[in-house]
Amino acid sequence: MPDWDDLRIFLAVSRSESLSGAGKALRLDPATVGRRIAKLEEAMGARLFVRNPQGYALTVDGQRLVAHAAQAELAVAGAMDELRGTAGSLTGQIRIGAPDGSANYLLPQVVAAICDENPGLDVQIVALPRVVNLSKREADMAIAVSRPATGRLTVQKLTDYKLHLAAARSYLARHAPIETLNDLQHHRMIGYIPDLIFDSELDYLAETGVKGLGLASNSVSVQFNWVRLGAGVAIVHDFALPAAPDLVRILPDQLSLTRSFYLIRHPDDRRVDRLNRFAEALAAGVRREVARLEAQVDTEQA
Repeated sequence: MPDWDDLRIFLAVSRSESLSGAGKALRLDPATVGRRIAKLEEAMGARLFVRNPQGYALTVDGQRLVAHAAQAELAVAGAMDELRGTAGSLTGQIRIGAPDGSANYLLPQVVAAICDENPGLDVQIVALPRVVNLSKREADMAIAVSRPATGRLTVQKLTDYKLHLAAARSYLARHAPIETLNDLQHHRMIGYIPDLIFDSELDYLAETGVKGLGLASNSVSVQFNWVRLGAGVAIVHDFALPAAPDLVRILPDQLSLTRSFYLIRHPDDRRVDRLNRFAEALAAGVRREVARLEAQVDTEQA
């Protein structure tokens, strides 16, 4: 029978799809990782990985073993929590993946408040301009802007949020007035690089009728900074506007977008009490913060 340490290394290779990636995560030399995988395959009497140009891919036997190894991982984590006397408490490390809009302008204050109430908690926010891969354990949970179409995952809707056209007062003072959506054709527009939009929900400018962009980035933060510096007009999250008081909404009665945030989790993690409790605190905090910030913007820009 394989021991837990071999299974731990097997899981790391299955998630990173490479010896070097697993070695980095486990702080082991890649050659050591390779020897341990060979040892496990010998003990199991089965080939668990096949090497291809993309890295290490699971064989059918490897895919069967992953589910059992993941259950063993959860059992070990639960046992460690009980031995430390921390079962049911919010301690240890939790990693959240999120699009960089929410990661920059929403999650910092939400997570900080949770950590203030739970000093033993260590939270990492991974801001990525793509969907976070939970099956490879890039994060313990992820926030997304649409429900995943495939995968063995659990999905919880967090909240709706609003977006509007916005520009800096300094930009508006230097350029022709914007009185209709057609006027946008004569202004520099800021948005996503079209072929790098990873979710159709982020294709905001398609709803403006504008053809082409003057400035584009795959990062919401870069777009936001361009708008803040007076470089052009963009569709901006309402919850981000309080971070830049010089920005004003444009044509809110003609264009108002509503999108949603979803919390995505691996189903096996539903049995881990501390992750469930953190997810509940995160969901409540996100809903509360979006409502607070949007109400602040509505009041200030009425």
